[in-house]
Amino acid sequence: LIDVRETVAPNSLNHFNQLRAATISASLAPGYSMGEALDFLDETAQRLLPASAQTDLDGQLREFVKSSGTIAVTFVLALLFIYLVLAAQFESFIDPLIILVSVPLSISGALMLLFLTGTTLNIYSQVGLITLVGLISKHGILIVEFSNQLREKGLSVYDAVVEAASLRLRPILMTTGAMVLGAVPLALASGAGAESRRSIGYVIVGGISFGTLLTLFVVPTVYLIIAGWRERRLEAKGKAAGVSGAPAE
Repeated sequence: LIDVRETVAPNSLNHFNQLRAATISASLAPGYSMGEALDFLDETAQRLLPASAQTDLDGQLREFVKSSGTIAVTFVLALLFIYLVLAAQFESFIDPLIILVSVPLSISGALMLLFLTGTTLNIYSQVGLITLVGLISKHGILIVEFSNQLREKGLSVYDAVVEAASLRLRPILMTTGAMVLGAVPLALASGAGAESRRSIGYVIVGGISFGTLLTLFVVPTVYLIIAGWRERRLEAKGKAAGVSGAPAE
């Protein structure tokens, strides 16, 4: 009447979000980031698991994905906040745009160094990009502010921007050297947590170095174009007002 057989069964049945689940725990191997681990897990799950299987993340990887989704919003808010502060300082909506031209230049340098070193765009490098926005903006502030002061003294747009770029070259290079040297220990970090520190260091070193070289040429050029356009526009308005206000014969 009874057939008794011995078999093996799990001591407990794990559930996740009220579904039967199998948990896989792992630690990062040396030299790999969470972004690379996440890509590997997604690729492996698509290759091995059936189509009906569902996957979810827990622990540090779940927090990593959540924070990566909000970092873009934080980056935009940082740009907006810096723009508003600069607009209040210069009492202009145009000058902050000239200053922020250096931001995409520095970001391209940071991404280039990340690519050359084989580092992924993880949460730590994204935090470094937000820091980079504030650091690189200082160079544009020096050039634009001094150019405005020289124009108030009667210099032409061209003479003012050339003089400002020449006189502010040394302070910009000194500031750049100090920031790069301060970030070098992060870029050369070793030991526990070195991956996160190196990501931030690479972003700052690459972004500041490359961004400064281009800022010294691009920001004065953009300032010259926009300021010249504004002057021609004001002259045209003045002539139009003079013509309209002239008495009829």
